[in-house]
Amino acid sequence: MFSGIIEEMGVVKAVARQPGGVRLALLAKRILDGLEIGESVAVNGACLTVAARQSDAFEADLSPETLQRTTAGQLVVGDGVNLERSLRYNGRVSGHLVSGHVDGVGRIRDRKQEGNALLLTIEIPKELRRYCAGKGSIAVDGVSLTINAVGDDHIAVSVIPHTAKATTLGVKGAGAAVNLEADLMAKYLERLLTGDRADQGGAAPKIDLDYLKRQGLL
Repeated sequence: MFSGIIEEMGVVKAVARQPGGVRLALLAKRILDGLEIGESVAVNGACLTVAARQSDAFEADLSPETLQRTTAGQLVVGDGVNLERSLRYNGRVSGHLVSGHVDGVGRIRDRKQEGNALLLTIEIPKELRRYCAGKGSIAVDGVSLTINAVGDDHIAVSVIPHTAKATTLGVKGAGAAVNLEADLMAKYLERLLTGDRADQGGAAPKIDLDYLKRQGLL
């Protein structure tokens, strides 16, 4: 589990394509302190397992699932990446709960300066739109952000100066692909309210006060 607060930007050192997958070597500094083989690191929001480490880098394997569902397969040597170690349960969660399981890939449609913030308009896959709400949370390349506005096929988010400087969002422009993870609580709430109907294609119930009372939620 992660919080979406990026600890540092790393750099892709090597990309080794192997039968059935890819192994990445990532240069880092801060997160290597005490990092052990088998631990989890979020790389652009995708939870990866440390398979090997050196004094200045660590390695992680990308499965076919990760390559299919994230932007990890597009990484090349020299690319910057957002890095975050897994949470300790005795620490603060300054962002929101992020699982590191990417739900889909979006694309930056527009980037412009708005006061001291960077305003990004991001196209999102249709299946993720229902989890997006104004002032709700979303992880973009592993960065915990608040949704400013929701459109028919996009969301708008503001990136403050610190986040722009400390993450890759500060340099990504229009057309860049980004990993998206919808709010974990929204997904669990949907599952709680719809049950198996969501998997079976059945009609979703009308969510009103009476329904919530019947479910014991009020």
